[in-house]
Amino acid sequence: MYKSIIRPLLFSLNPESAHHFTFNSLKFLHAIPGVNAIVGSSFKYSNPKLETEVFGIKFPNPVGLAAGFDKDAKLFGPLSKYGFGFIEIGTLTPVGQPGNPKPRMFRLPQDGGLINRMGFNNEGVEAAVARLKKRQPGLVIGGNIGKNKVTPNENATDDYVKCFEALFDYVDYFVVNVSSPNTPNLRELQDKEPLTQLLNTLEQRNAKKAARKPILLKIAPDVTDGQLVDIVEIVKDSGIDGVIATNTTIDRSGLTTSSEIVESIGAGGLSGKPVREKSTAVIRRLSELSKGAFPIIAVGGVYTAEDAKEKLEAGASLVQVYTGFIYEGPAMVKRILKGLVK
Repeated sequence: MYKSIIRPLLFSLNPESAHHFTFNSLKFLHAIPGVNAIVGSSFKYSNPKLETEVFGIKFPNPVGLAAGFDKDAKLFGPLSKYGFGFIEIGTLTPVGQPGNPKPRMFRLPQDGGLINRMGFNNEGVEAAVARLKKRQPGLVIGGNIGKNKVTPNENATDDYVKCFEALFDYVDYFVVNVSSPNTPNLRELQDKEPLTQLLNTLEQRNAKKAARKPILLKIAPDVTDGQLVDIVEIVKDSGIDGVIATNTTIDRSGLTTSSEIVESIGAGGLSGKPVREKSTAVIRRLSELSKGAFPIIAVGGVYTAEDAKEKLEAGASLVQVYTGFIYEGPAMVKRILKGLVK
């Protein structure tokens, strides 16, 4: 029903309008008494074989929702009813910002992909905290943090620290996002010196807490092998807990969508099926270089159980979905989990 009726209706709208329509519809639907229970019984799938513990957190299953879908922590409760083992909110910045000019999200249906240049649009970390205070127990939530567009890179650490401190009591793990291609010069923070300084500062803050929380680094699929070597070294030296691989790509090679359409879209990060192989290659190389010394959360082109299995076999401990959820619909998570058990 999703692919035959609902998706064509949603895809008749521009992608960002479709996203807001979906959000508002889910918010309305799940406010109706009994709907949470009905949706949960239809879409959730539990099996002891799926339970896993990673960086000290127990996950009911290894399939999560990636950052970017519920940026402002507005819908994590209803979304949890669709079978996700964990949900990552954000990317959040200290101060709310509108993001880049619209249009800024584009579908590539022939390739099963999306291009976005959202630019960390969000209402600010404090607005998200107000909603997270109402979260129900038992749901694993990650907080993806970034810097404001107007903050120069030399002051970026201050922005990450502000988000870290504000969110600390309300999320289960943190993700340091220095890999979005849609904030000017952000990816420069992946270089060894600024990245070391940023992660060391956050880990020093973390160590002073009564009980520290896992910190992960989200990296781009476009990093060089030399950068991966540096990342492995930085993760070990800083004491953070792992890596999320990968963010969206700026590479446009191998697309079946016409070059005229792709060029007319312009800049942005490409996600979905076109990034699957590139993401898996980064995961495999990262696992090899680190000798499995830290956990990896995989994201990039996960649509099926086979896609998830590919990531896990490459060295990932958990996987996340985003674009696949848009193309495949709410039953996707259950299908993946059942396939993994088989």
